Amino acid sequence: MIKNRGILTALAGIGIAQGLKIFGHKRLTGKWDWRPMFTTGGMPSSHSAGVSSLATYVAAKNGSSSIETALAVVFGIIVMYDAQGIRRHTGEIAALVNDIDADIELLSGHFPGLGHVKQKEELKELLGHQPEEVFYGALLGVIIGLVSARTESE
Repeated sequence: MIKNRGILTALAGIGIAQGLKIFGHKRLTGKWDWRPMFTTGGMPSSHSAGVSSLATYVAAKNGSSSIETALAVVFGIIVMYDAQGIRRHTGEIAALVNDIDADIELLSGHFPGLGHVKQKEELKELLGHQPEEVFYGALLGVIIGLVSARTESE
């Protein structure tokens, strides 16, 4: 059993954000599906929700000028920047590679000497987040962090 309230708060932020992806999928497709809960990317960002809930909880408990708050905030900024930057761009590159592989597969049917071997599986394309997904994940995390700090018994 985890007794560290900060860890529990961050894990709650991640879990709630992942759970909300089921409702987002339903809204977009009209179908219920549990799979989005176990994937990366999408609305809201669970990365942002986790680090924002932790940073908010730490700030509420230790004050905004504490070294713990500084660590949590800087860590959170790095994670959120990575989620909407490098990870998102990696997903975009994966989509291009998948398209190129499909095009070469099509061409190899017309030119048998091309010798193309199709990938067994497509590369995963949904890896990172759009800025608005990061924003709403962070907003969710702030709310969870504040609720956690205010409901903790002394």
